[in-house]
Amino acid sequence: MNKTYQIQTVQSEKEMADALSVRRAVFIVEQEVPEDLEIDEHDQANSRTVHFVAYDGETPVGASRLRPYAPGVGKVERVAVNKSERGTGLGRMIMQAMEEIALKHNYDTLKLNAQTHAQRFYEKLGYEPHGDVFDEAGIEHIAMVKKLHKA
Repeated sequence: MNKTYQIQTVQSEKEMADALSVRRAVFIVEQEVPEDLEIDEHDQANSRTVHFVAYDGETPVGASRLRPYAPGVGKVERVAVNKSERGTGLGRMIMQAMEEIALKHNYDTLKLNAQTHAQRFYEKLGYEPHGDVFDEAGIEHIAMVKKLHKA
């Protein structure tokens, strides 16, 4: 069952609302992360964050964001896939789209804080764990890093 998704960077207020709707469903409703922790200053229109939204037809089903972290380093955050789409490869496709954009922004390294249950997913994509498990919003996380290679 190979679905076709459209993954794009957010260019409009509607697309931003669509991305936030997926994050709300996954993080706030499903995982009970407080909204004031989930939606932050990196979601403001004037931040340097690149937001991504994935569609199945007209329906938003995935989201993520990429923001500057340090010179040459981008931070992957808020990777969310609707429950109905998990196991379809959409998460991997979102990560690939983010890595392509990261290279265009001259990031040579990506960093992320993975929820520990998702650690294997990121390891399969080439991310390596760094440091100890820590608590963020009541959920165990591990820092992970990947060096990017220009094609």
